[in-house]
Amino acid sequence: MLKIECTRCGHKLLSKETSYRCPICGGTLDYFESFIFDASSIDENLPGIWRFQHSFGLPDEVEPISLGEGDTPLIWDSVNGKQVAFKLDYLNPTGSYKDRGTTVLISYLAWLGVDYAVEDSSGNAGASFAAYTSRAGIHGKVFVPDYASGPKRAQIEAYGAELVPIPGPRSKASQAVEKEAESGVVYASHVYQPYVLAGYATTAYELVSRLGEAPGSVIAPVGQGSYLLGMTRGFDALKNSGLISELPQMVGVQSRACAPLWAMAKYGKKALGSIIEGDTIAEGIRIRHPLRGEEVLNAVQASNGFFAAVEEQDILPARDEMASRGIYVEPTSAVVWPVLLEHIDKLKDPIVAILTGSGLKYKSI
Repeated sequence: MLKIECTRCGHKLLSKETSYRCPICGGTLDYFESFIFDASSIDENLPGIWRFQHSFGLPDEVEPISLGEGDTPLIWDSVNGKQVAFKLDYLNPTGSYKDRGTTVLISYLAWLGVDYAVEDSSGNAGASFAAYTSRAGIHGKVFVPDYASGPKRAQIEAYGAELVPIPGPRSKASQAVEKEAESGVVYASHVYQPYVLAGYATTAYELVSRLGEAPGSVIAPVGQGSYLLGMTRGFDALKNSGLISELPQMVGVQSRACAPLWAMAKYGKKALGSIIEGDTIAEGIRIRHPLRGEEVLNAVQASNGFFAAVEEQDILPARDEMASRGIYVEPTSAVVWPVLLEHIDKLKDPIVAILTGSGLKYKSI
């Protein structure tokens, strides 16, 4: 089993702890070993991304809580004369990429015997959490900002989770759930719990399997940046195994209304103090203080990639243009389109754009 430790003090968690932060100093938890990928260990008899179970670093006894996540389509289209492969990860079971991480985390918690857990979300992570906890027989409670899209809130409740709307910015929902967790309730956070990263890494495995090579560049929306970070670790594992020779250029896209990673990459860490959690229709990436921000910055810079910020007035036209091509995504996913148009000539081939959330989950405008 891959080991978890505190990135601040080095405390190593016991194999059956459910802490979301270091119990000693409150620091962020993460793996202290690299992910391992072994093509000979892929088990095609397991559902969804669980065929890569050997790479998750979980005890062998963990049973998959799966809804068939993964294996999402990869379709090609022309963007300014260049071919781009769009990874339709919004076609995961609950309508977003979050299912990749949730299935790993909830399977582990179910194996531990957890019967009640809480989460906070702007919508997609909450819906994923609600679906998988329901599947596992775990009672779930989800704290959401009260601006979260109606379809996402309805989806959370339909799965049977308790929904708690919190007035104010996204950060207020995080504060509310952390207060709940102080009572000893398991906080199954898609941000704090590192196990989700192993699930996100499976996108890298699927892309290399489908393309027959590593992408030259991968572009994706980023809020916390965990998905980009998990994919990077997946590509690292593939390189360490000898299956690819180079890592792709990673490109993270944010809404200009709330773009801390873009600002730090462009102006340095001091820029974080001037970032506000501005209103944006790209609600899924409205994150002012990314928990693993420094790691995400380092991963993107190491790949010779970059961050881009999209103006608010460009997001809905981007969504509509993609819909005209048969690709219906929520505004959060659509932010990749303006960046493709602007930077297509400097992106390495083959280019892959990750589309993270379904347009069916966004409120009508």
